[in-house]
Amino acid sequence: MDIIMILKAIILGMVEGLTEFAPVSSTGHMIIVDDMWLKSQEFLGKYAANTFKVVIQLGSILAVVVVFKERFIDLLGLRGRHRDGQPRLKLMQVIVGLIPAGVLGVLFEDYIDEHLFSTATVLIGLVLGALLMIAADVFAKKAPKAQTVDQITYKQAFIVGLVQCLSLWPGFSRSGSTISGGVLAGMSHRAAADFTFIMAVPIMLGASVLSLLKNWQYFTMDALPFFIAGFISAFVFALVSIRFFLRLINQIRLVPFAVYRIVLALVIYIVYF
Repeated sequence: MDIIMILKAIILGMVEGLTEFAPVSSTGHMIIVDDMWLKSQEFLGKYAANTFKVVIQLGSILAVVVVFKERFIDLLGLRGRHRDGQPRLKLMQVIVGLIPAGVLGVLFEDYIDEHLFSTATVLIGLVLGALLMIAADVFAKKAPKAQTVDQITYKQAFIVGLVQCLSLWPGFSRSGSTISGGVLAGMSHRAAADFTFIMAVPIMLGASVLSLLKNWQYFTMDALPFFIAGFISAFVFALVSIRFFLRLINQIRLVPFAVYRIVLALVIYIVYF
């Protein structure tokens, strides 16, 4: 595999890492960049190219684990309180938030992979997701009940889980839908973002492992350097973008990201169609 292919892998990893946890749809950006420019299917084949996208998502997942390592240690230790006796986010609350999209994802995975991964469907998701994000900011409570992730209730976790189902449509954005759902359910933007990132690890890891088990035959020696380069690139850029986004979200909220999505959809529609 030549250096041009490796550079393409790094670029796709960069797109994934920079957009996975911002509410702009990493899947949508990858589909657009790949379909319009890189065209990984031409040298990997359709299913190997889709497997590559799963591999670089694992790089982003690893970045979340690094940023929230102390939080995951607490969750796995099943501690329900801080040392000072104050409540903290529980593992069961994360599980409650995962159930709705997890069930639908398993039931409709093949249909989504076969019919919804296209530039046209991504454009629809970008616009509809942007409208949800604008609605979340417009109707956000001035004094959220959950200022931090440790104050989230089971009801709020379940509402976020329900709204997360929208992200099964490529381009809608998992972080965009879950942060919007959290804000509408009475969380601060930072609490919703933290909860979104924590939930991302098990649901993305589960989906990735299932996909890789089904497509292990595409890990050929020819494709492996491409996969490794994309994985490392996604990890590095996700690490940077997560830290930046968490410092930013309470200040600018969701509307600027929504405007970007609408402008992007318009530009892509004009250029592509």
